[in-house]
Amino acid sequence: MVRGKIQMRRIENATSRQVTFSKRRNGLLKKAYELSVLCDAEVAVIIFSQKGRLYEFSSTEFYIYETFSDLLISFDFGT
Repeated sequence: MVRGKIQMRRIENATSRQVTFSKRRNGLLKKAYELSVLCDAEVAVIIFSQKGRLYEFSSTEFYIYETFSDLLISFDFGT
């Protein structure tokens, strides 16, 4: 069975948008972990939600927030 192609456009319903964000965020973080394990690569991922909440993944003892704090503070998230 072939899946249909998803149109890339903003999800208007806020609840559906949040559910999709959570699922895709978890999928992305899982893929980052798998890449780091399978390829012995150092991987870092930074994700910001619509409300400006920070989600991060690092494959090593690399503290993303502390390292990029000046850069992160300079972003305007509308909060």
